[in-house]
Amino acid sequence: MANPARGETTLEIGGVTHTLCLTLGALAEIEALFEGGVRLDARNLVTVLAVLLRGGGSNLTEAELRAAPLDPLAATAAISTCFETSL
Repeated sequence: MANPARGETTLEIGGVTHTLCLTLGALAEIEALFEGGVRLDARNLVTVLAVLLRGGGSNLTEAELRAAPLDPLAATAAISTCFETSL
């Protein structure tokens, strides 16, 4: 169960509910990714999702996420919620 007070949210991937969390480590990893001003595209979105999933305790890799039945609108909403609740 996600704890919004900790900046957590959930996302269903392949019928399994996963927790996303913007930890300090996840934030540092995302900042490093975009340090050079990289544009947020579909590939980078999956990378950000993988980072937030690791912050929530998941072991899903980017390759597994790319192969998973993933609703892009639900994924972007979960990422957005994760950042919003972390403020």
